[in-house]
Amino acid sequence: MLLLPAAVVMAYRFVPPPATPLMAIRALDDHGWSRAWVSLDRISPDLVRAVIAAEDQRFCAHWGFDMVEMRRAVDDWRDGARLRGASTITQQTAKNLFLWPRGDVLRKALEVYPTLLIEALWPKRRIVEVYLNVVEFGPGLYGAEAASRALFGRSAAGLTPVQASLLAAVLPNPLGRNAARPDGFLNARAARIRGFMRGVDTACV
Repeated sequence: MLLLPAAVVMAYRFVPPPATPLMAIRALDDHGWSRAWVSLDRISPDLVRAVIAAEDQRFCAHWGFDMVEMRRAVDDWRDGARLRGASTITQQTAKNLFLWPRGDVLRKALEVYPTLLIEALWPKRRIVEVYLNVVEFGPGLYGAEAASRALFGRSAAGLTPVQASLLAAVLPNPLGRNAARPDGFLNARAARIRGFMRGVDTACV
């Protein structure tokens, strides 16, 4: 059983994943299904920087799990805060490709193996490329190209820094926020992301 995921992960290093469990779930919920695979060369570097800045600022330094952020999340929880997620882009890619969206303990445990496989078998550039082609940016919108065209009327290659930051800002809640019609909260989050974009490390991509 362990060999099958390894073979699939290796295949996805070279070929686009045809679909994800989340896409099927959302389609059954009548959210539609819009997706157009593009290479990373056809996605704005501003979106790459924005997503790394928003989701995983130590992406280039870790091996799938950000132990620094995980320790901070636990410390904050012990101090009385709500336990927050500390998932890396690699973990989110593994979840999107192979698992279900709910953040229960079983899913988090099952996430470990494909996360390690992806980090072992793919370069960082491929991880970002797959992530940006399967991640949900809105109801029925998967990947940077489909989202950019639906929300901003342009290709993913032509995204401005502001548009890129707005797309990154919706990722924690793509069904509840709209990058094309941002409210005050989303604009403020996008502005913070643009601030982080200036210093984020993308050398591995």
